[in-house]
Amino acid sequence: MSLQAFSDDRARRTFVEQETKTTLDTLGRALVDTDTIHCENLIGAVSIPLGVAGPLSIHHSLHGKNQSSSHYIPLATTEGALVASVSRGCKALSAAGGVTVHVEHIGTTRGAIFRFENIAETLKCIAFLEKHKDDMNKTAVSSSSHLQLIDIDPAHIGRSLYVRFVYDTDQAMGMNMVTIATEKIAQYISNECHATCLGVAGNYDIDKKPAWLNFIKGRGRRLSAEAVIPSALVKKHLHVTSREIVELVHHKCWGGSMMSGSLGFNAHFANIIAAFFIATGQDPAHVVEGSLGVTSAECNKDGSLYICVDLPDIMLGVVGGGTKLKTQTAARSITQTQSVDELAGVLAGVVLAGELSLLASIVERTLGTAHATLGR
Repeated sequence: MSLQAFSDDRARRTFVEQETKTTLDTLGRALVDTDTIHCENLIGAVSIPLGVAGPLSIHHSLHGKNQSSSHYIPLATTEGALVASVSRGCKALSAAGGVTVHVEHIGTTRGAIFRFENIAETLKCIAFLEKHKDDMNKTAVSSSSHLQLIDIDPAHIGRSLYVRFVYDTDQAMGMNMVTIATEKIAQYISNECHATCLGVAGNYDIDKKPAWLNFIKGRGRRLSAEAVIPSALVKKHLHVTSREIVELVHHKCWGGSMMSGSLGFNAHFANIIAAFFIATGQDPAHVVEGSLGVTSAECNKDGSLYICVDLPDIMLGVVGGGTKLKTQTAARSITQTQSVDELAGVLAGVVLAGELSLLASIVERTLGTAHATLGR
């Protein structure tokens, strides 16, 4: 019998139990809101423990206005010691006056591929695209009133043309929106330039994969967070010195990452981003992009620690997709944020907290002890 033939998750779950000779009743108990779930062949839900870190004092500049606020942060994880470590980082940063965050809107991208008879036709199309941005934007807007085409970035290899379309998707992460819009634009380009569109998702986005293009140009939102921690507070809360943190960042986050060919010059961005994304209803597959970025640290003349994180590729939203699920909506409300930029600012701050605490733990040789105590 086809899995699609069942009318509800209970009947389908019973069928799977019989076929696999397993008991899946716990999956049914974890299911909350079947009406708003986008999942085929539904049989239930898995439960991930949700912890709260913080509070973290954040200074944020939004739309020309400076604001300061304190935030608790929901983190969904199965990794012991993660929430405790992030909380320690939050405590140290808040004691030092908080973390300053910056959010830059880049845009959600889709990268289509077109084929032509020869390079000359390819170059003609590039010139056409430059002249008809307004027409393409009108085509995009016709698919959604919450979307604007803000830039195009064409590049070619031989007679194959790759076009990276960059969109403003308002408060949504927007991958569904931009895919639909790009399909319409691709049809317009195919008609006007006598091109064959091989696909609207051609890896020139680039979506859900680590890439230098997103590292350099950014995608979604580019985040940064910085703080200065007096040497006495570094010692009090982290049990190390500023210089020891700086030395580890230099040799681990930069040197070790270069030696391994990594695109993530950081300690563990992905740990915090994954826990935050799952808790707040983001697409977990975009964690791979969030893992890109750099942790920097310097020792000031007075012995204080300057520490900073730069995240060039953060894809998140507050409407659409998993953000509207009941449990994720409730978890996101813990942050006391309304807009996507506010939520992104909280994420930037908590990533810095997570980096700071893990680096200190490595320096003081307590990483193994913490996981032995809390993670087993």
